[in-house]
Amino acid sequence: MSESPFPALPPVPAPDLEARREAVARYEALAVPAGGLGVLADLGLWLASMQGVCPPRPPARARVVVVAADHGIAAAGVSAYQPEVTARQVAATLEQSAPVAVAASVSGASVRVVDAGLDREAMLPGQERFKVRRGSGRIDREDALTAAEVGDAIRIGRALADEEVDSGADLLVPASLGVGATTPASALVATVTGAEPVAVVGRGSGIGDDAWMRKAAAIRDALRRAKPHVRDPYALLRTAGGADLAVLTGFLVQAALRRTPVLLDGLVVGAAGLLADELAPGAHQWWLAAQHSPEPAMTLVLQHLQLVPVLDLQVRHGDGTGAVAVLPLVQAAARLLGETATAEASGIAPVRAVTG
Repeated sequence: MSESPFPALPPVPAPDLEARREAVARYEALAVPAGGLGVLADLGLWLASMQGVCPPRPPARARVVVVAADHGIAAAGVSAYQPEVTARQVAATLEQSAPVAVAASVSGASVRVVDAGLDREAMLPGQERFKVRRGSGRIDREDALTAAEVGDAIRIGRALADEEVDSGADLLVPASLGVGATTPASALVATVTGAEPVAVVGRGSGIGDDAWMRKAAAIRDALRRAKPHVRDPYALLRTAGGADLAVLTGFLVQAALRRTPVLLDGLVVGAAGLLADELAPGAHQWWLAAQHSPEPAMTLVLQHLQLVPVLDLQVRHGDGTGAVAVLPLVQAAARLLGETATAEASGIAPVRAVTG
């Protein structure tokens, strides 16, 4: 009998609660009013539990991994862009003129682009091993991938996460590029959360009303095909996913297994997160929602995963721009916890209540 393409996954380790408790105690000793650091304190607590140490280290080697792929559903007119634009977006990212590359240069993150499913020959030398296929099937009429391709994509995503962690990445930002990608992402979100198609249809690439209706119809038809597989994440990726979504699912699973914090941003990454948490329960504990997206499906993702976004940037672009914009806050939170003076050392302390 041949080996299953979907081997059993090990349990996801839990974040370090003892380091979090130490961080809470340290905050209470700082020379700031109780609750004075607000969400910045929450970020410090999160990072301490991720790293298992207090005070936490500011992320110094954050890595953005942009997974690019084309989608057959783009032919249905669900995007404001033509399918060939995906390759141009990849080129702009490599040239460091795309939003994520510009924002990453501010936060000190580095950016890697992976061609998982562009409908063309591999445009990135040496990356043939990451290519799942050329484009994904049109999900309103056919499967996005074969079962074997889902298995390959999951393995590729896990291998990508391993490469980044082994090379020293201390925080990961998965991201995506692909014309039409929010359509399969929305269909997957609707399937997993039980939402109706109209509840997940967003403006994506900035579509008008006509394209919105085409997108709603495509999601409706894809949802009809996907619903019988609601309890099988692999089958969902096969019927209504895509090469990028499957690779990102594997990436998110492995990041959690490797105890590596992730900044979650973008609907395509969010949809992959839903499936990753189904495959590896508890994986979401290693993720921080960077910002609130105007995509209605992303709101459902965050509710389902019980994640609260750090900011309300309303960034809809899925290339990781919102996440790298939040990264400096995470870095600042770590330094605040580690370098702020204590009340005892500084003499800055509130007046103690007089009793008796």
